[in-house]
Amino acid sequence: MSRPRERILSTSMLLFHRQGYNRTGINQIIEDAKVSKASFYQHFKSKDDLCIEFLNKRYDYWVSELEKFISEEKNLEEKILKSFDFLIYMNEKEDFRGCSFLNLLSEIPADQVEIHNVLRYHKNKLREFFNEEIEDEHTASHIYLLFESSILTSQLYRSNELIETSKTAIKNILNSSH
Repeated sequence: MSRPRERILSTSMLLFHRQGYNRTGINQIIEDAKVSKASFYQHFKSKDDLCIEFLNKRYDYWVSELEKFISEEKNLEEKILKSFDFLIYMNEKEDFRGCSFLNLLSEIPADQVEIHNVLRYHKNKLREFFNEEIEDEHTASHIYLLFESSILTSQLYRSNELIETSKTAIKNILNSSH
């Protein structure tokens, strides 16, 4: 059996992603992770601290999966389109659960500044990905917004249709910016 900290983290990764932050209580995490309350608080001062760790781990996982998914692509258009195919892949893998960060954003009050800072930091890293790949700042922003909205709309409609529509729009955007 893994160490208590790892069990708490892996349990929270599953529960926060599946149930959301507010619907997941510390007692459920403690019970499912098979740790004592004292052990939980030895590793995490609060549920918010655990949430921050969850966000960091989820980001690392998601980015490494994205990088593996697009690593074969050489040119810009193929790489960008493949990143949208990654969204389709993740929807199928995770049953249209959507973005853990945006899901959490809808649950966390604005006064939980530390969590909001982590959410913004990771979303900015995603924006930087598009900015590094695409020279034109407006084009990069446009594609980033299509990417984020594709995540949301595919979750809402439980369909990849609008991701495919976004890919067509991206081809037009990239062709017109050359």
